[in-house]
Amino acid sequence: MQRDQESGGIAHPADKAPSSTEPRLGEKVGYGVGDFGFNLYWANISAFLLIFYTDVMGLAAAAVGTMMLVTKIVDAVTDPLMGALADRTRSRFGRFRPYLLYGALPLAFTGVLTWTVPDLGDGGKLVWAYATFTLMMLAYTVLSIPYSALSGVITADSQQRTQLISFRFIAAFAGTMAVNWLTLDLVRWLGRGDEALGWQLTLSLYGVIATAAFVTVALTTRERVAPPAQQASNVRQDVVDLLHNRPWMVLFALALIIMVTIVMRGGSLAYYLKYHLGRPDLTGLFLGTYALALAIGAGLTPLMTRYVDKRRLMAGLMAGVGIASCAMFFIPPGSVWWMFALNLLVGLMLGPKSPLAFSMYADCADYTEWKTGRRATAMTFAAATFSQKLGGALASATIAWILAGMGYVANASQSDASRLGIVLLLTVIPGGVALLAAWVMRFYPLDGATLAQVQADLRARREATA
Repeated sequence: MQRDQESGGIAHPADKAPSSTEPRLGEKVGYGVGDFGFNLYWANISAFLLIFYTDVMGLAAAAVGTMMLVTKIVDAVTDPLMGALADRTRSRFGRFRPYLLYGALPLAFTGVLTWTVPDLGDGGKLVWAYATFTLMMLAYTVLSIPYSALSGVITADSQQRTQLISFRFIAAFAGTMAVNWLTLDLVRWLGRGDEALGWQLTLSLYGVIATAAFVTVALTTRERVAPPAQQASNVRQDVVDLLHNRPWMVLFALALIIMVTIVMRGGSLAYYLKYHLGRPDLTGLFLGTYALALAIGAGLTPLMTRYVDKRRLMAGLMAGVGIASCAMFFIPPGSVWWMFALNLLVGLMLGPKSPLAFSMYADCADYTEWKTGRRATAMTFAAATFSQKLGGALASATIAWILAGMGYVANASQSDASRLGIVLLLTVIPGGVALLAAWVMRFYPLDGATLAQVQADLRARREATA
């Protein structure tokens, strides 16, 4: 049998086991911890960065929208480049784990800079926002692409991948819950009346915790699935392979669409509670319990995939998200608990989305190898992440542009038009986008039977060449 060629340098008891050895519980937990660290950043970006720029740094909403679109497009373009680099990395620590060791501190540093309010004029603050947010997202890419790709090489078994990725997203949503529930209190406590300082110190604390999480991943995981030994290094061919991979093309569109739903709902909720309901004190409760619902949904994913095909499950869940989000539009401002209940329901249905999608990305890497004899795991995940970031950029920009177009004024009583825009951003618009995602899933060709055949053929090939 072929030895693990990727895991040298860090001693593991199972390093001498065949490549078919499946990850144990400790490895799954160790891998999952990494996304807790990532979501100390991502959840802040989704829920608070926009309102930080408008209400703390004092930037105009329209300018912030354009800035976030431009910087995230730049960031997204770098994802395939990072994927190509990671696929071609050779080190005693493997292909992907070195980046988690060496990229953690730069991300922590740039994260603090992003949430720093400089002593500059409006133009200088906007330039600062462009520069620091771009640097932070580039540092985020250096870690996140190898981390995502790692799930595709820890195990070759589809059900094991779903379990592994479920651990990841349980931890991710735990990180989101911590951010949503604790951040505003930490800002007040650490800042002692200085909100700008509070944000800076809070992100410093999150940076320390995230760094420890990334190091944990590197020290507890193994890379078992290697590209075919005869595979030539050709970035152009990797891209061509992806463009001819129908399952991946469908997932590319799906990831973009779903991320619009997620970021639009997450980014508008703070505005909704502050300006529509007049209850900013509920922000931690709404966001925290929403993240808990996401985690529960993610944790239930392996159970659901035992009985329901991934394709049908994803379509059904996104249809449910669309209906529940649109229903929130009709709830009057006084019915807080009905809003709360529907928000939890949306979280439960959105929770399985991420484990399902990332498990399917790994399946797409298998499909490419099955069709072409070539494997580019990191490129597969990177190009998918590109679409997610593009969707997030479009959502963030749309929120800011709609707020500006509806007459939003920071830290002031909003007009009826502005309030309507805020409500639509949380309900009907992301709900309609979620229904579109459900429709797109009908084009995904890898049902359970097809995927089983792909993986059986790949196992036979590897055994024949071992």
